[in-house]
Amino acid sequence: MGGQNGGVSHGTAGSTAYRANEFRAAPALKYVGGFFGLGLGLSVLYATTGVGAPCPFRTFTGWECPLCGGTRMGGALLHGDVAAAFAFNPLAFIGLGVVTVLGGLWILEALGGPKFRPPRRVADRLVRVHPTTWLIVGLVVATIYTVLRNLL
Repeated sequence: MGGQNGGVSHGTAGSTAYRANEFRAAPALKYVGGFFGLGLGLSVLYATTGVGAPCPFRTFTGWECPLCGGTRMGGALLHGDVAAAFAFNPLAFIGLGVVTVLGGLWILEALGGPKFRPPRRVADRLVRVHPTTWLIVGLVVATIYTVLRNLL
Protein backbone atom coordinates (compact mmCIF):
# COMPACT_ATOMS: atom_id res chain seq x y z
CA MET A 1 0.00 0.00 0.00
CA GLY A 2 1.51 3.28 -1.12
CA GLY A 3 4.71 1.74 -2.48
CA GLN A 4 7.93 1.00 -0.64
CA ASN A 5 7.79 3.97 1.68
CA GLY A 6 4.31 3.22 3.04
CA GLY A 7 2.67 6.12 1.23
CA VAL A 8 4.87 8.75 2.89
CA SER A 9 5.99 11.48 0.55
CA HIS A 10 9.63 12.53 0.84
CA GLY A 11 11.12 15.57 -0.85
CA THR A 12 8.05 16.63 -2.81
CA ALA A 13 7.13 20.26 -3.30
CA GLY A 14 4.48 20.18 -0.56
CA SER A 15 6.51 18.09 1.85
CA THR A 16 7.98 19.55 5.01
CA ALA A 17 10.67 16.85 5.13
CA TYR A 18 14.16 18.17 4.45
CA ARG A 19 16.83 16.50 2.41
CA ALA A 20 19.88 15.66 4.49
CA ASN A 21 22.08 18.16 2.66
CA GLU A 22 19.54 20.98 2.31
CA PHE A 23 20.69 24.24 3.89
CA ARG A 24 18.52 25.58 6.71
CA ALA A 25 19.09 29.13 7.92
CA ALA A 26 17.99 28.82 11.55
CA PRO A 27 20.69 26.31 12.61
CA ALA A 28 23.35 28.27 10.72
CA LEU A 29 22.46 31.38 12.70
CA LYS A 30 23.82 29.73 15.88
CA TYR A 31 27.30 29.75 14.35
CA VAL A 32 26.95 33.30 13.02
CA GLY A 33 25.69 34.46 16.43
CA GLY A 34 28.59 32.76 18.19
CA PHE A 35 31.05 34.32 15.76
CA PHE A 36 29.64 37.81 16.28
CA GLY A 37 29.29 37.33 20.05
CA LEU A 38 32.94 36.32 20.44
CA GLY A 39 34.11 39.09 18.13
CA LEU A 40 32.03 41.70 19.91
CA GLY A 41 33.27 40.54 23.31
CA LEU A 42 36.93 40.72 22.25
CA SER A 43 36.38 44.08 20.57
CA VAL A 44 34.67 45.60 23.61
CA LEU A 45 37.47 44.31 25.84
CA TYR A 46 40.09 45.86 23.55
CA ALA A 47 38.18 49.15 23.08
CA THR A 48 37.73 49.62 26.83
CA THR A 49 40.99 48.24 28.27
CA GLY A 50 43.48 48.10 25.38
CA VAL A 51 43.94 44.38 26.06
CA GLY A 52 43.67 42.21 22.97
CA ALA A 53 43.97 38.52 22.20
CA PRO A 54 47.65 37.54 21.94
CA CYS A 55 48.73 35.89 18.69
CA PRO A 56 51.03 32.87 19.10
CA PHE A 57 52.12 33.06 15.44
CA ARG A 58 53.22 36.68 15.87
CA THR A 59 54.91 35.91 19.19
CA PHE A 60 57.09 33.19 17.64
CA THR A 61 57.70 34.63 14.14
CA GLY A 62 57.30 38.40 14.47
CA TRP A 63 54.94 38.25 11.49
CA GLU A 64 51.23 39.08 11.57
CA CYS A 65 48.99 36.10 10.87
CA PRO A 66 45.88 36.33 8.63
CA LEU A 67 43.76 37.22 11.67
CA CYS A 68 46.12 39.72 13.30
CA GLY A 69 44.46 43.10 13.54
CA GLY A 70 40.99 41.59 13.93
CA THR A 71 40.57 42.76 17.51
CA ARG A 72 41.88 46.24 16.66
CA MET A 73 39.53 46.23 13.64
CA GLY A 74 36.59 45.46 15.94
CA GLY A 75 37.63 48.22 18.32
CA ALA A 76 37.84 50.69 15.46
CA LEU A 77 34.38 49.65 14.24
CA LEU A 78 32.97 50.19 17.73
CA HIS A 79 34.35 53.74 17.55
CA GLY A 80 32.88 54.22 14.05
CA ASP A 81 36.27 54.44 12.33
CA VAL A 82 35.68 52.30 9.22
CA ALA A 83 38.88 53.42 7.46
CA ALA A 84 41.05 52.39 10.41
CA ALA A 85 39.15 49.10 10.70
CA PHE A 86 39.91 48.31 7.05
CA ALA A 87 43.56 49.28 7.50
CA PHE A 88 44.02 46.91 10.47
CA ASN A 89 43.03 43.84 8.41
CA PRO A 90 41.48 44.27 4.94
CA LEU A 91 40.87 40.53 4.44
CA ALA A 92 39.07 40.12 7.78
CA PHE A 93 37.12 43.34 7.11
CA ILE A 94 35.82 41.99 3.79
CA GLY A 95 35.09 38.61 5.40
CA LEU A 96 33.15 40.33 8.18
CA GLY A 97 31.08 42.15 5.57
CA VAL A 98 30.26 38.90 3.78
CA VAL A 99 29.28 37.14 7.03
CA THR A 100 27.17 40.15 8.04
CA VAL A 101 25.23 40.12 4.75
CA LEU A 102 24.73 36.34 4.87
CA GLY A 103 23.66 36.51 8.51
CA GLY A 104 21.12 39.22 7.68
CA LEU A 105 19.68 37.17 4.82
CA TRP A 106 19.51 34.07 7.01
CA ILE A 107 17.72 36.02 9.75
CA LEU A 108 15.10 37.12 7.21
CA GLU A 109 14.70 33.53 6.04
CA ALA A 110 14.45 32.17 9.59
CA LEU A 111 11.70 34.71 10.29
CA GLY A 112 9.68 33.36 7.37
CA GLY A 113 10.99 35.54 4.59
CA PRO A 114 12.22 34.40 1.20
CA LYS A 115 15.12 32.00 0.73
CA PHE A 116 18.17 33.58 -0.85
CA ARG A 117 20.21 31.03 -2.76
CA PRO A 118 22.75 31.29 -5.57
CA PRO A 119 21.51 30.39 -9.05
CA ARG A 120 21.09 26.62 -9.49
CA ARG A 121 24.06 26.31 -11.89
CA VAL A 122 26.37 28.08 -9.45
CA ALA A 123 25.08 26.10 -6.46
CA ASP A 124 25.53 22.79 -8.29
CA ARG A 125 29.14 23.65 -9.14
CA LEU A 126 29.93 24.79 -5.60
CA VAL A 127 28.47 21.61 -4.07
CA ARG A 128 30.62 19.44 -6.35
CA VAL A 129 33.83 20.93 -4.92
CA HIS A 130 35.23 18.61 -2.26
CA PRO A 131 35.54 20.14 1.25
CA THR A 132 39.28 19.41 1.25
CA THR A 133 39.62 21.57 -1.85
CA TRP A 134 37.90 24.48 -0.05
CA LEU A 135 40.30 24.00 2.87
CA ILE A 136 43.33 24.04 0.57
CA VAL A 137 42.07 27.16 -1.22
CA GLY A 138 41.56 28.88 2.16
CA LEU A 139 45.03 27.93 3.35
CA VAL A 140 46.64 29.12 0.09
CA VAL A 141 44.81 32.47 0.29
CA ALA A 142 45.78 32.84 3.98
CA THR A 143 49.42 32.03 3.19
CA ILE A 144 49.62 34.46 0.28
CA TYR A 145 47.92 37.17 2.36
CA THR A 146 50.28 36.57 5.28
CA VAL A 147 53.40 36.79 3.11
CA LEU A 148 52.20 39.89 1.24
CA ARG A 149 51.06 41.80 4.36
CA ASN A 150 54.39 41.16 6.09
CA LEU A 151 56.70 41.88 3.15
CA LEU A 152 54.96 44.90 1.67
